[in-house]
Amino acid sequence: LNPRLVQKVTEQARMQLGLPATATPHAMRHSFATHLLSAGGDLRAIQELLGHASLSTTQAYTSVDTVHLMKVYEATHPKAG
Repeated sequence: LNPRLVQKVTEQARMQLGLPATATPHAMRHSFATHLLSAGGDLRAIQELLGHASLSTTQAYTSVDTVHLMKVYEATHPKAG
């Protein structure tokens, strides 16, 4: 799938629907990841879905809230609390 084609189709749909210029493929990808995480999605699974090599990239990308991250850490990390 050509990234430019996706951008062009998104732009056309945005114009037809009267959506703001901020409705981009990148914004949709960001929202997708953020919603998955906030609904309890596994950060490692989201990392794989997005194709990120580094977990820190996924954390920054998804606007992870620190409180949620700490809960996940406390619940799953072997050296947590």
